[in-house]
Amino acid sequence: MTHLPITNTLSVASVNMILGAARQQGIDTNALVETIGISHDSLRDPDSRLSIQQVQAIWRELSAQTDTNRISLRLGELISPSAVGVVAYVMMHSLTLGRAITQLCRYQDIICDGTRLLMRSEGDQVALVSQVTSTEIVYPALVYNSELSIILSAFRALTGLLITPAEVRFAYPRPADVGEHERAFSPARLVFDAPETALLFSASLLDTPVLNASPGMMPLFEQHADALLSRLTTPSLAGRVRTEIVTLMKGEEPTLAGVADRLAMGVRTLQGHLRSEGLTYQNLLDEVRKELAQRHLRDPFLSTTDIAYLLGYAEPSVFFRSFKKWTGQTPGAYRQLAH
Repeated sequence: MTHLPITNTLSVASVNMILGAARQQGIDTNALVETIGISHDSLRDPDSRLSIQQVQAIWRELSAQTDTNRISLRLGELISPSAVGVVAYVMMHSLTLGRAITQLCRYQDIICDGTRLLMRSEGDQVALVSQVTSTEIVYPALVYNSELSIILSAFRALTGLLITPAEVRFAYPRPADVGEHERAFSPARLVFDAPETALLFSASLLDTPVLNASPGMMPLFEQHADALLSRLTTPSLAGRVRTEIVTLMKGEEPTLAGVADRLAMGVRTLQGHLRSEGLTYQNLLDEVRKELAQRHLRDPFLSTTDIAYLLGYAEPSVFFRSFKKWTGQTPGAYRQLAH
């Protein structure tokens, strides 16, 4: 079986928007993130990242407790769009809405590198298209709903106008109840089972001034955004180590020496670099094993013995003990909750 590297991520600022909206719906989000195995410390830095897999687990847990269409389609209304962080500030200091959209498309990976935004002209209209690019997104409708809700709310906040799209396309089947869709995008025409998800609006809106934009502030925010984007496109040493661990994890435990060799480093050099980042090889090995274990346990065709082998454990009992230490649950209990 081929192991997939853990790649696509969502900014913690965006994750906190989802959790904040869920709290407003009466959800105990502290208990929710603990169930998934996300540490509260990891949610404190808005510029840090969570894996798409973890974010999809949040949606899975929410779906068991509430109407996720309601949350996803109201996300932009429940939380200030500025909560997404530096990308919001770059948009806020663009002179026009068109320029703000261009900046959003440019820096969208900072928010989520598992989706892509692009702007396209369609006669006298403009289509802002959202595409899911990560294979780890298992609830694409909720992702599309969230993005469109936040984007429309941002346009309104930037311009001070009650901007409404002429048409909204959804690349998923028409739900049994479209009341929330109609409420969120009225009076727009709603098109389901579309080839792509998109907001369509008049091209004349691109020249609409952004309220209180200060172009002099733009270089400051662009510098921050460029640094974050560079960090995403240039793998960190920890990221490279994680990738090599996944590559070497074929029925036996990947060793520090083996990973160091693939990175063309000495063992002590690699240990020193990781130590300077506050990491150890064992930390990274455990993180990769935990994330892959949780992914594999959602596959009903893999036994726990198979998973132990795939994670490089010589004995299933060692895997069971490790998983219990990471999550507080046995693999069997986790599997039951995940389905």
